[in-house]
Amino acid sequence: MAGSVRPSRVLLGISLFALSVLFALWFHNDKHYLASMIVFVLPPLLMLLGVLRGSAKAAFWSGVFGLFWFSHGVMAAYSRPAEAGYASLEIVLSVMIIVASSWPGLRARFGRRRSG
Repeated sequence: MAGSVRPSRVLLGISLFALSVLFALWFHNDKHYLASMIVFVLPPLLMLLGVLRGSAKAAFWSGVFGLFWFSHGVMAAYSRPAEAGYASLEIVLSVMIIVASSWPGLRARFGRRRSG
C-alpha cells in the first residue's frame, strides 16, 4: 500500500480539522479568547499538519491527545449542561481520532494472516 493514502489517515485528518473548528466555535466568545485558541484550537491543527505530511509521530500524539479530549468532553457534558451539544460532539470526534490513529497498529496486530 506504499504511495497511497490510508483511509485511517484521511479520517484522522478530517476529525482533527473538525475538532479544531468545533473548538473555535465553542470558545469564540470566551473572555480569554487568545488563550483558548492556543490551548484548544492550535494542537489539533498542528497535529493535522503532521498527519498530512505522513508523520507517524503526529498520528500517535493525536491518539494520546484524543484521550484528553475525550475526558474533557465527558467532564464538560457532565458539569455544564448548557454546553452539552459541543461536548457531545467533542466526545464523538475524539473517539474517531483515537480509532483512526490506532487502526493501522490494530490492523497489523489482529489482521488476518495471509496463508503462504
